[in-house]
Amino acid sequence: MTSLLEVRGLAKRFGGLVVTDDVDLDVRDGEVHALIGPNGAGKTTLINQLCGELPSDRGTIRLADGLLNPLSVGQRVRRGLARTFQIAQLLADDTVLDNVALAVQARHGHSFRFLADARRDVVVREAARRYIADAGLTSRLDVPVADLSHGEQKQLEVAVALATNPRLLLLDEPMAGLGHGESRQMVDALGALKGRLAMLLVEHDMDAVFALADRISVLFYGRIIATGTPDEIRDNAEVRTAYLGEGDS
Repeated sequence: MTSLLEVRGLAKRFGGLVVTDDVDLDVRDGEVHALIGPNGAGKTTLINQLCGELPSDRGTIRLADGLLNPLSVGQRVRRGLARTFQIAQLLADDTVLDNVALAVQARHGHSFRFLADARRDVVVREAARRYIADAGLTSRLDVPVADLSHGEQKQLEVAVALATNPRLLLLDEPMAGLGHGESRQMVDALGALKGRLAMLLVEHDMDAVFALADRISVLFYGRIIATGTPDEIRDNAEVRTAYLGEGDS
């Protein structure tokens, strides 16, 4: 399987603090690659570098052989990179369908301001319904975002990201703050997308990680200390000591 995302020697320093330390990372086309590590390991900083919200001090980021480093956030989205956030960023007073319709409209180069146009455009609305179905929210089409549960808002953010037609979806802790049932719904929704696009999943919920991931990379104080299949990561002594808190007895 070919690599869709190739990261080489990526580094970021804030003063004397090294947050991303010569990171090498690959995400293969169609795979779910989980990125795990303790709080403060640098996971969100790395995601911010990948999507262009934070410039890197050193290193290269390539998506489908195209160099992303010089590109803005919007240009990276147009190249096929989309992101969800730990805290959902949605239009709270508008419906599920309106939020996704605006994202579809924006993908075609129109302004987010023209909600009335998105509401009238049958093609846009039909496309939005497909992405909402992919995220498992068909029954909530006409519900205002403010009336959704926390878990449903997370699912909606996935639908909004899908509306940009990404090749790679960056998922920043999609299970954060979810109860058991909501986590199960999110795992099911993401699992249904496996193979259709590549996903880089940053997550603390290890049950979700092991349920979804084809491969896992472990970030520890800015460095990747291991990459492998879920079974290989479970059996890695360095990972158990550094992250899972299991020293040898």
